[in-house]
Amino acid sequence: MQCTVHTPDGRLLAVEDRGDPAGWPVLVHHGTPSSRRAAFYGPWVRDAADHGLRLISYDRPGYGDSSPAPGRTVAGTVADVRAICAELGIERLVTWGYSGGGPHALACAALLPDLVTAAASLAGLAPFDASGFDWFAGKHPDDVEDTRLYLTDEVSAWKQMNQYRKEFLIASAGQAAPAHESVHPQDDAAVMRGGYHGFMYSCTKAGLAPGSLGWWDDNSAHLRPWSFDLADIAVPVLLMHGRQDILVPPGHSEWLAKHIPGVEMRLFDADGHATLAQNHVPEVHAWLSEKR
Repeated sequence: MQCTVHTPDGRLLAVEDRGDPAGWPVLVHHGTPSSRRAAFYGPWVRDAADHGLRLISYDRPGYGDSSPAPGRTVAGTVADVRAICAELGIERLVTWGYSGGGPHALACAALLPDLVTAAASLAGLAPFDASGFDWFAGKHPDDVEDTRLYLTDEVSAWKQMNQYRKEFLIASAGQAAPAHESVHPQDDAAVMRGGYHGFMYSCTKAGLAPGSLGWWDDNSAHLRPWSFDLADIAVPVLLMHGRQDILVPPGHSEWLAKHIPGVEMRLFDADGHATLAQNHVPEVHAWLSEKR
């Protein structure tokens, strides 16, 4: 099912759900950049149905078919989630986020205790202003360079992002994979040549179709204060990370694990950024299904 949700401030959110229509709701926060479609990889939808779960996702503002919300923060996602739940008649749910979606799942855990019963973050970011943490440690040099450009010259960073988007949209999934293999470990590179990459490429293409604002605002939100305290999280939280990840290095989840009360942490020696999600989302569903 697909629907459009109207927010109190007049924006539109594109929402979609799959799996068991009568199942326990699972709200999925897609990565950066991407779209709601990334939640609905075929094996994940079938697994969710097997666990009696209903997968729900939405395009964050500026992506896909959702209206932009310039200047949004990570904490700002909770107002959109509350609007979605009100529209769909959902009183309780669990949530997970991948990569750039991880902070948004954690925001919901911290700020929506009346709605969220558990949350998971897969290969998720730590706050940029995290105390005692080197946010750049272990990241691929190209990503470090792009972030530093944003921090020092927003005009040039915006032009660069628009160029990245243009190149991405005109490439095919097969053409896009080799260009990114150099920033992925061997296992991730193999995934990027397969069907999972093709699916995720199409999801990202849909998210970037209207422009670069969603991507830009995601990056900006991640680098600004998140506007909530991780110590306020009182629901169960699962963190997952691959030790081979050089896009969001495992140190991010390791830092988060030290600052979220009662967290459960799972590190996987053989996984990178892409293989973590491809291989372990069913484990997330199993864990969340026990927290309903």
